Amino acid sequence: MRDGPPTPGQLIKDIAAARPTTVADYMAAANAHYYATRDPLGAAGDFTTAPEISQMFGELIGIWIADLWSRAGRPAFRYVELGPGRGTLAADALRVAARFGCVPAGTHLVETSPTLRAAQAARLPEAEHHDEVDALPGDMPLIIVANEFFDALPIHQYVRTANGWRERMVVRRDGLLAPEAGGLPADEAIPPALRSGPSGTIVETAPVAAAIMQRCAFRLARQGGAMLAIDYGYAGPAAGDTLQAIRAHRFADVFTDPGEADLTAHVDFTALAEASRPAGVTVSGLATQGDWLRRLGIDARLEALAAASSERAGELEGQRDRLVKADAMGELFKVIALTAPTWPEPAGFSGDAA
Repeated sequence: MRDGPPTPGQLIKDIAAARPTTVADYMAAANAHYYATRDPLGAAGDFTTAPEISQMFGELIGIWIADLWSRAGRPAFRYVELGPGRGTLAADALRVAARFGCVPAGTHLVETSPTLRAAQAARLPEAEHHDEVDALPGDMPLIIVANEFFDALPIHQYVRTANGWRERMVVRRDGLLAPEAGGLPADEAIPPALRSGPSGTIVETAPVAAAIMQRCAFRLARQGGAMLAIDYGYAGPAAGDTLQAIRAHRFADVFTDPGEADLTAHVDFTALAEASRPAGVTVSGLATQGDWLRRLGIDARLEALAAASSERAGELEGQRDRLVKADAMGELFKVIALTAPTWPEPAGFSGDAA
């Protein structure tokens, strides 16, 4: 019996030998290989994240951290980032937070990719790396940031068939990889609100994401602190196939060349919030990225940067628009926060809890 998901090579061998694999195992193995073997970010990579688009993104997160920390009584804390890319967000956020006297007792990066760890170490030489959330220190409050982290975690897919719900599997068909319904009933895995969907309906669940969110929530409940999660997604439950592959800044086929494209799925923020609640933390309302950044003052920051570099005013405005406009990242990307029971309400949110 194999421990953990198969490697990409073993994955292909299994499928070629007519051993179907779950979409979750397929995604986990493909992404493990993908992130271990390249720097996927930037123009020369496959995709670009918000911190790489504009320094304003990380700077406003730094202001968010400093404001919350100040109103919490300026405690000693550790900065934690999950899946920190090249370390750009952390560098920008910590630089700005320090202007307000907000300097963490340590910087901790949860990252498994050797390539990205090297890039992070170049920007943040004092940071400590960890393979998982459970390895984080337990001695003081944590302020945790997770930007475009949860979307890359493996999902299970289920499809409604004439015989009920079945888990979607990946098989080899006519020499190509393809999804098909498995043989075992899976009705209990489907949220009750979605079980009556018509034949062909696809439902996704993300138990790995929920487990990590819950671990973070219990850490905050024990140690104090806050967590900020930003990703593209929705308030569930909702049906639909959101699994996608990105390669060279274009959509690619999910089942072609596993391990050579970034596989992601839209994040169900309602599921993340529900996973957090048993810890007793406070869950913010769900905000769009555009609204959240505007409430934090991205327009004022744009004006200041443009005044200092008038020749870049158009470029900076374009960066701001990409982050906040509804037809760019502003609506699709969502923001949610967790805070320890004794910590104040975080800035940038309004409305009911997620």
